[in-house]
Amino acid sequence: MDTTTDALAFWDDVYATRPAASGPQPNVRLAETVPDLPPGDALDLGCGEGGDTLALARLGWRVTAVDISTVAVDRLATLARSYGLGDRVTAARVDLHASFPPGRFDLVSAHYLHTPYTLDRAAVLRSAAHALRPGGLLLVVDHGSTAPWSWNQDPDHHFPSPREVAAGIGLAPDTWRIERADTPRRTATGPDGRTAEVTDHVLLIRRTA
Repeated sequence: MDTTTDALAFWDDVYATRPAASGPQPNVRLAETVPDLPPGDALDLGCGEGGDTLALARLGWRVTAVDISTVAVDRLATLARSYGLGDRVTAARVDLHASFPPGRFDLVSAHYLHTPYTLDRAAVLRSAAHALRPGGLLLVVDHGSTAPWSWNQDPDHHFPSPREVAAGIGLAPDTWRIERADTPRRTATGPDGRTAEVTDHVLLIRRTA
């Protein structure tokens, strides 16, 4: 199989073996960021089953939600319709290794965009930054530690800091400004109900021009 087929099979299996999400449950770092923002057009990269997407749509955002997993995207589309949010949510299967969604956005959210398969994350996040309208925000939230339920249990895995991620994207400081780069901790709940303290690496970039 080629890389795309392998990655699709892997992520479809990840979601197919989990219970389907029951409703909008946004990630903590998104919930911290959006309350004071006027609704506009948002892009959710690696949307999964769409807790962030549905929460944004409920706040009045028009959301393009993309993921490589057909299972995840289909579940999100069904949930959006069941909550009467189908007109605000466009869910599509996209392999970010091969293409980037078209459009201009006021917010791009990339939560835990990690994969064991080939993905030039820096290029994806660079494309995301360039897809922002002036004044728009790019929110990148990465794992800063390994949860017990994570698919990646490599004890020697390096978690790049927010500043390292920003340096890798390589954005011109006269056009994009870093507004947040920190490593907060939180108590997380896994798919099986277990809890653990984990670290997030949070990077928030605004397009200023």
